[in-house]
Amino acid sequence: MGLRPALATGLLAAAMLAAPTPSFAWGDEGHEIVATLAYQRLTPKARKAVDALLAQDKDALTKPDFVSRATWADKYRDSDRNTTKVRYTATHQWHFVDIETDGGTLQQACFGRPPLPAGTPASQGPADACAVDKLEQFRQELGDPSTPAAEKTLALKFIVHFVGDIHQPLHSADHHDQGGNAVAIEAAPSSKQSNLHSYWDTQLVQKLGGTSVPKAAATVAKLITPQNVALWFAGSIEDWAGEANAKAKDTAYNFSGEKTFVNDHGGTGEVLDTKYDARAMPVVKEALAKAGVRLANLLNDAFK
Repeated sequence: MGLRPALATGLLAAAMLAAPTPSFAWGDEGHEIVATLAYQRLTPKARKAVDALLAQDKDALTKPDFVSRATWADKYRDSDRNTTKVRYTATHQWHFVDIETDGGTLQQACFGRPPLPAGTPASQGPADACAVDKLEQFRQELGDPSTPAAEKTLALKFIVHFVGDIHQPLHSADHHDQGGNAVAIEAAPSSKQSNLHSYWDTQLVQKLGGTSVPKAAATVAKLITPQNVALWFAGSIEDWAGEANAKAKDTAYNFSGEKTFVNDHGGTGEVLDTKYDARAMPVVKEALAKAGVRLANLLNDAFK
């Protein structure tokens, strides 16, 4: 499978300096593709409830529609990333569940999985929590009639985002490299350097339709067949993370046959070519399709 540390021992710090600022989610396009697919599959009752919650939400970090709100959790996290870091510190770990590929466990990746303190809204929960546990907490709030409208709106916005996050393989896996953020890459034939996490977040997704979300969503939607939907409905949120982790091992970190390069800082990186993309693109498309279907199913269940 070709799984191995991507950076030479002793050169990790230098290679990390060469990589862009770490990112923690699909790019905007990926999340908007997931939301586009999900919104199309909402029941009339669920769509009415979702639209009603978002209609009374005055938050201006994104546009107020369902698809735009799929990027809200990133905008919220980053809104004070370079200043007070209050929102950033409180929520940035909620976006991933970095299960180590060499024997890591969900328990370890989720900080021991402490329960949400009694009476504490999920939006005010501890910073040390993973995407799996936060998604379950917000799912419970969304389906609870006693949840205040303001908290239910936050739950919805976090859910729309975190379902997408968990399905990104490098959000549910780590190889002692910050989920691929510390793996320097060049996407052949370009010599422009990036990192593996960013490549999966944005560059692979944009190959589906550039920055046209409707075009990309239409491409991904071809995978949403009755047979696939029946398969994807099975499993828990924990299972979704496990699936994504397996794809990271099998595909994202599979550098079989790839060349390496040495960057200006002396770090070793991977040159990703068309053979790598041929392995990666089907995984990206399926992950986005699964996330769209599962997000719709989760919301339909919450508002049944």
